[in-house]
Amino acid sequence: MTEDRDLALPTGYTDLLVELKTRVRAARTKALRTVNTQLIELYWSIGKTVLERQEAESWGSGVMGRLADDLRAEFPEMKGLSRSNLFYMRGFAAAWPDPIVQQAVGQLPWGHITVLLDKLDAAKERAWYASAAVEHGWSRNVLMNMIMNKTLERTGAAPSNFVQRLVAPDSELAQQIAKDPYNFEFLGLSGEVAERDLENALTSRITETLRELGPGFSFVGRQVHFDVDGDDFFVDMLFFNIEQSRYVVIELKTGKFQPEYAGKLNFYVALVDDVLRRDHHNETIGILICGTKNDRSVRYSLGRSTSPMAVAAYTYDNLPPAEQQALPNEGHIVAALEWAEPETSAAQDE
Repeated sequence: MTEDRDLALPTGYTDLLVELKTRVRAARTKALRTVNTQLIELYWSIGKTVLERQEAESWGSGVMGRLADDLRAEFPEMKGLSRSNLFYMRGFAAAWPDPIVQQAVGQLPWGHITVLLDKLDAAKERAWYASAAVEHGWSRNVLMNMIMNKTLERTGAAPSNFVQRLVAPDSELAQQIAKDPYNFEFLGLSGEVAERDLENALTSRITETLRELGPGFSFVGRQVHFDVDGDDFFVDMLFFNIEQSRYVVIELKTGKFQPEYAGKLNFYVALVDDVLRRDHHNETIGILICGTKNDRSVRYSLGRSTSPMAVAAYTYDNLPPAEQQALPNEGHIVAALEWAEPETSAAQDE
């Protein structure tokens, strides 16, 4: 039936249409999540059973190949029943021995889970990255980048005076903002650069910069101007962390940390806190990002600062392309190990 665009629509029809579209989208999203959860639970249960049978009966890799063939013959429409995927399922059940229904990993797509299995060995690290991926909606590629950039190890690692200047638990939340070191590899820089060039590069690649800073950051501006009774001051980079409802002042220094840098950042944090902060905001914090630092000098400097601050280093140098190409990736190593197995059924995998 042809739709009549000239039909006189009742009052409120447009609002109703928007509401119904929202309901449909929400239902479809929920359905997809439900399907994904059921699939992940299935894969975990298959892996659990395989793991138990292998331990009890000492299955060889040939049995896994035969099992994959028989399952695919029965369920040809399912694409995830290859021999290699069965090994992933077994690894999945071994890595998360408890039922995954109430765990963060149970909410992730299968591709994310295989990344966790491939790239991480420790249960604590897998749990942290799984929770972060769910909380922040990381894609598989973002998850991979976060793992390769050692985000867990760097998060909260910068020396700071947050414990002395902020009340708990606000001090712990603030500490999680400050990484050490920051990885600016995405800028494609090498060698020495001027501070203004580094600032320009970070601003021009603001999406990647925000991702490296961490969840919740929004960009307020660079060289943000403040007039203090006729004296001009400029903050290198100013951000607002939405999740913690606080301004974050970032000062960039390409050389080694010097105690006077802390004094300047202390002033800028106090200035932003006084001029921009509102009553419903948490206290402003500052992060000084420098080329290198002596942690003992940093702690002496921060101990006398009245504003909550942290000091971190940064890196941005890439390996030369020739050296990057010379390094074997994990896929090459896994393939080599599989070819070394006595069974030849790997060739039958999808």
